[in-house]
Amino acid sequence: MAAPSRTSWKGFLKLSLISVPVKAFTANDTAGELHLNQLHKDCNSRVKYVKVCPEHGELKSEGIVSGYEHAKDQYVVVDPDELDKLRTKTDRAVSIDGFIPEDAVDGMFFAGKAHYLLPDGLAGARPYALLRDGMKQNAVCAIAQVVMTGREQLVLLRPHGKLLVMTGLHYPQRVRRAKDFEGEVEDIAFKPEEVALANTLIGASKIAAFDLDSYKDQYVSKLKKLIELKVDGKEVVQAPDHEEPKILNLMDALKKSVAQAQARLAGGGGEDEGKSRADSGDAKLAPSSGKMKSSRKVEG
Repeated sequence: MAAPSRTSWKGFLKLSLISVPVKAFTANDTAGELHLNQLHKDCNSRVKYVKVCPEHGELKSEGIVSGYEHAKDQYVVVDPDELDKLRTKTDRAVSIDGFIPEDAVDGMFFAGKAHYLLPDGLAGARPYALLRDGMKQNAVCAIAQVVMTGREQLVLLRPHGKLLVMTGLHYPQRVRRAKDFEGEVEDIAFKPEEVALANTLIGASKIAAFDLDSYKDQYVSKLKKLIELKVDGKEVVQAPDHEEPKILNLMDALKKSVAQAQARLAGGGGEDEGKSRADSGDAKLAPSSGKMKSSRKVEG
């Protein structure tokens, strides 16, 4: 299938003196999302949002500018064109700062937005492919900065098949550190039997052939079903809840969970959904080597 005709961004991928013309296509597809509107409860009329100035009343979009409050009720107007004047030509490129190991960036810093970068024209095809293959062979990704949607962004470049994927990153200053919360988690001593059962449960619950495509957005499916029922004038019936097992303590929970996991292994359960596919083999109630270890205290 051909790539979308409309690009999200065009510019250059720069590494030292190498400049590769590229174009970006958003990798996040929102076509399947359902959006709900806010309505007036009494008449189902759609709620409208009107932007109002306390001195001049309702405003049109062309009469609105952006500003920063530098003191109480004192603002300085920030014009996007003025901000653009502070940028150089290099700001209009994906400028690679350097290369890092594939797993160097914790997923905590991923901002959720990703783009496919493609070479823009024949001139960029060869250096693009050379850079992509070099990153693959050296098992690295690249840290870069780019200006998109009017602001500087930190991004991670990764080879993905024949393409380069550009993923937005949060700047470290905008991510709260785990150490700020670690004091809320107690140090706990485990019994050897608990460690053994936990390792067995993890081993028996491994997914042998993980397929991300098998996971569907259940919220969208249920929302579509609800809308269809409402449009057809049908009654919405409460879905039955499965009775939760009553577990008295951690050991009982581990033993029952291990038994269920081993039963799935023996019967090949979960294969139809393509999710909980466990590794084959006989899971025994014994600690797994190289995994969780028993200790009187878990170091924080």
